[in-house]
Amino acid sequence: MRQREIRSWLMDMDGVLVHEEHAIPGAARFLARLRELELPFLVLTNNSMYTRRDLSARLNRTGLDVPEEAIWTSALATARFLENQRPGGSAFVIGEAGLTTAMHAAGYTLNERDPDYVVLGETRTYSFERISQAIRLIGAGARFIATNPDATGPTPDGPLPATGSVAALISRATGVDPYFVGKPNPLMMRSALNAIDAHSETTAMVGDRMDTDVVSGLEAGMHTVLVLTGSTLREEAERFPYRPSRIVDSIADLVDELG
Repeated sequence: MRQREIRSWLMDMDGVLVHEEHAIPGAARFLARLRELELPFLVLTNNSMYTRRDLSARLNRTGLDVPEEAIWTSALATARFLENQRPGGSAFVIGEAGLTTAMHAAGYTLNERDPDYVVLGETRTYSFERISQAIRLIGAGARFIATNPDATGPTPDGPLPATGSVAALISRATGVDPYFVGKPNPLMMRSALNAIDAHSETTAMVGDRMDTDVVSGLEAGMHTVLVLTGSTLREEAERFPYRPSRIVDSIADLVDELG
């Protein structure tokens, strides 16, 4: 990979930069080198729960210096999508501050009675009452959007149901499937590229999952790098019908290649 070819970098957060609230060795050096070379970059996450400020503070606690403006979430991508689709619309939102803040910033109002959209995101405590309300609103004609299709999310005690699982519940009750904005939808990647005014042909996507990071990077036309510090083993990557541009042990292996 020659420096003149890759001018911008997108990278997943969990499994690439951090693992269970600890920075992955080499991540800080990689980010520092990007800043030294003034290469645009964004840290991506499918988790819609947190604001950019929350995530910047979380990364800072692990020793990683990532400014707010260098973070892109499925909540931001969802809000950007809806802003373009139906400017000034309204939504019934199931989610937390990361999603509601992004929706407000996009000019959306929260509507409990007759919204244009039901928007489902991540939350620590899914309310049966609000899920039931979402089902009724979709039945009445509201369009169904979900921030990401992840079925579970990791915790120290094991997996918890995430947006994709709750979306399946709502779909089963309504007969309506949501439009998922986050990875693996390449829309998430294109919105990130637009946020830093980058081009797919000269951008690399670094991720730890074949079924989200790599496939969405490939479909968006980017150079893709799979790291083995997250949820995918090298032999597991071989089972997929598509391949990343390359596989490395960790993001530390990319530091020297930046030049």
